[in-house]
Amino acid sequence: MSTGILQVAVTLLIIMLLVKPAGSYLVKVFDYERTGLDRVFGPVERLFYRIMGVREHETMGWKQYVLAMLLSNFVMVMLMYAVLRLQKYLPLNPDGIDNMPSALAFNTAASFITNTNWQAYSGENSLSYLSQMLAITFPMFTSAATGLVVAIAFIRGLAAQQDNLGNFYVDLVRSLTRVFLPLSLIVALFLVFQGSPQTLDGAQTATTLEGAQQTITRGPVASLESIKHIGTNGGGYFGVNAAHPFENPTPLANLVHILCMMFVPTALVYAFGVMIKNKRQGWTVFATMSIMFLMMLSIVFTAEYKGTPALQALGISGNMEGKEVRFGYAESALFTTVTTAATTGSVNNMHDSLTPIGGLVPLAQMMLNNVFGGDGVGLLNGLLYVILTVFICGLMVGRTPEFLGKKIEGKEIKLASISLLTHPVIILVPTAIAFLRPESMASILNPGSHGISEVLYAFTSGAANNGSAFAGLTANTNFYNMSIGLVMLFGRYISIIAMLAIAGSLAVKPKTAAFVGTFRTDTPLFTVILLVIILVIGALTFFPALALGPIAEHLGM
Repeated sequence: MSTGILQVAVTLLIIMLLVKPAGSYLVKVFDYERTGLDRVFGPVERLFYRIMGVREHETMGWKQYVLAMLLSNFVMVMLMYAVLRLQKYLPLNPDGIDNMPSALAFNTAASFITNTNWQAYSGENSLSYLSQMLAITFPMFTSAATGLVVAIAFIRGLAAQQDNLGNFYVDLVRSLTRVFLPLSLIVALFLVFQGSPQTLDGAQTATTLEGAQQTITRGPVASLESIKHIGTNGGGYFGVNAAHPFENPTPLANLVHILCMMFVPTALVYAFGVMIKNKRQGWTVFATMSIMFLMMLSIVFTAEYKGTPALQALGISGNMEGKEVRFGYAESALFTTVTTAATTGSVNNMHDSLTPIGGLVPLAQMMLNNVFGGDGVGLLNGLLYVILTVFICGLMVGRTPEFLGKKIEGKEIKLASISLLTHPVIILVPTAIAFLRPESMASILNPGSHGISEVLYAFTSGAANNGSAFAGLTANTNFYNMSIGLVMLFGRYISIIAMLAIAGSLAVKPKTAAFVGTFRTDTPLFTVILLVIILVIGALTFFPALALGPIAEHLGM
């Protein structure tokens, strides 16, 4: 156990050491400051602007920014759907894979445009190389970039004195050329060095030691793996995801996967403090997220290390079911916590095989949806709770609540409430509907409380744009493909639109000077209050559902 704790501690230390330099770099990218990389990326960016007809220095209000985001995402999702439906007739299909059925194609296109990467299919058997690159890897870049620039636009709204959130197309291009493409290239080369395949050749047939023939699937794996983690996308080239030795060949590769998942979400919180010119505020939010992360990590680590009472009665220490021996309890618990904290959805162990309390942790993190969260949207959800906390504290002391010198009034609270309430509604309502449909119940492979957890996990994963799954649910049916597809779209865009509307509203408000009666939001006290409100709201919203699932299973009910 001590070795496992040391591995986890070293990984977390490396993450912390990367936060400040990575966050400072993000500030330079989106504040349009000159860097040594301008000579490399500047001409490429200007070429893209000319092709798209974008005026580089033209700014957008929040409505224009939202419209540009929705329009670009709509065009991309239509392209992805077409590729998946026509892949049989398109090039780069050496294994002759057939077209994807319509409901599954809708689910897959919705999944990857929303940064969810839920997979109701097995990638190596269902997608051609062109589909893997154009309908999967390509939106991994653009969906991550969309989430990142939306968060940047929100930060600008907090700091601005007018409705100017920047230019969506310029932000999108800069996030791709300055952040995701360079980092993905470096990580992909490293993964190739570690043993991940990167080829357009077809599957290879090999003869085993017993003399049998085995088909070994390969393809452009390393390039997909790099952006899937840097972009907090999730999914996987292979059906078993990052547990597959081609996706995750070595312990060092496993470390890099974890670092990549946390790289942008943690750095963006620091960048937030710098861009609003209040680093203490950024560290306050960072501390709240970090405390929740460490709490969740401690729970799943302890649960998997101790195992269940049934295993203990057999004299078995710990729960290794569904885990790779090369990673063990520690790296499996850390990966589980990271992938659902950063809403990535990649897995190096099967969450369906976690202990009931261990399985509660990824569920809880996706339900909270703000323990660092995915690229951009995690910070947005965190700031949503900051606004609600400021409002609640203002009511308690009888003052008009203020955040960063701007008054939080009825309009902002209504929009925040829409964003907050959408999340549980699109989780709990479809889950209840699934249990009312006999054909949906037939997809549940495990009875009792564990089966409830499987369905609850599926819709929670879709709503949080996470994409991981409890493997005991057969989700490739028309009902689950359509319902989870809609949940992913609602979970992504309703929150983004509401938060950008809040940014536009706050941007035009005058700043009021702080005085002795101002409620400060950059103190340790506010960290504690924010933490309590997040946990209380989460518990009041989701505890009944959790009580029917993992908690009841743990109690043997």
